[in-house]
Amino acid sequence: MPTYPQPITSKLPNVGTTIFTTMSKLAAEYNAINLSQGFPDFDCAPELRALFCKYINSGLNQYPPMAGIIGLREAIAEKIQFLYGAAYDPEHEVTVTPGATYGIFTAVTAFVSPGDEVILFEPAYDSYGPAVEVNGGVPVYVQMRYPDYSIDWEAVKNAITPRTRMIILNTPNNPTASVFSAEDLRVLESLLNDTNIVVASDEVYEHLVFDGHQHQSVARFPLLAERSFVVNSFGKAYAVTGWKMGYVAAPKNLMLEFRKVHQFNAFVSNGPVQYALADFMKNRDAYLALPAFYQQKRDFFLAHLEGSRFKPLPSRGTFFQNLDYSAISDEQDTDLAIRLIKEKGIASIPVSVFYRQPPAHKVLRFCFAKSEETLAKGAEILRKL
Repeated sequence: MPTYPQPITSKLPNVGTTIFTTMSKLAAEYNAINLSQGFPDFDCAPELRALFCKYINSGLNQYPPMAGIIGLREAIAEKIQFLYGAAYDPEHEVTVTPGATYGIFTAVTAFVSPGDEVILFEPAYDSYGPAVEVNGGVPVYVQMRYPDYSIDWEAVKNAITPRTRMIILNTPNNPTASVFSAEDLRVLESLLNDTNIVVASDEVYEHLVFDGHQHQSVARFPLLAERSFVVNSFGKAYAVTGWKMGYVAAPKNLMLEFRKVHQFNAFVSNGPVQYALADFMKNRDAYLALPAFYQQKRDFFLAHLEGSRFKPLPSRGTFFQNLDYSAISDEQDTDLAIRLIKEKGIASIPVSVFYRQPPAHKVLRFCFAKSEETLAKGAEILRKL
């Protein structure tokens, strides 16, 4: 008799299809207004599209350098210096990546070994835990404090053990729309003194900070920067999420290990897009205008929600608004989110999916990176609940 292989053992047995794919698919199926997945329903700047077409038609369609074209890496380093006063060497300390999620995964893969612990803040963006687990690491969760989603730094201190290898930060934070303060980063800096813990800092919403708050990049804090990967995305800044373009900045010794993994995975990122972005980044106003642009959209959405039974939670950054629906229903948020798509024609994201166990509070996340027409229609539906 032939010998058949044993059934395949999953490295991620508890992971299913991401909530973003699920909700966007349902929204399309029911022709619902999609305020779930985080992408704009408006196009990027015409100048950026024109630059992309220019470089495709210029014949620059073969492999770019593994770390990214030097012009784009120089533009990235210049931007970080301008915004945060931190110097990164474009040659050895900046790498262009196919998206920020890829950057985080590559940093984890480069440094986390089986049995290593990685501290995550819960609710945690849904790629972080699987990235740790598939590399044999152990996620260690510290819950943020509802309703403002502040950090309990004493709990972080207690979570650090001799096996802690990495901490993954996310500010401005998805899904909570909270923003770390300078004091938060100073406390973290002090907690990590005399450790070899690496930080992966997801800063893709760096330009989307409201109400006078300021984005606190780890690059601002020298003792943090020397142990940190700064991970970022062009998709969020320039409304080109489908391009899947990002970058990572880190000290030379960390970036050396990062590139060892990168070169045998994606190897390179899209070439013509890199040339286009290098040119487009010369216009600083394209990102400096974003806080006011998105704050106006947040305020427009909230103004049209007035009179509803939803309770808005603080949205200090990102392009998300969380709404507490406890005055409307006692349903689990996953059930309500699906019902709203099928019965009311509006899609959101249930925040409980970013926890290991559903929390007691009842919150849905809505994306306001949409046209005013879309936001007004969505708010009208929500006001009637």
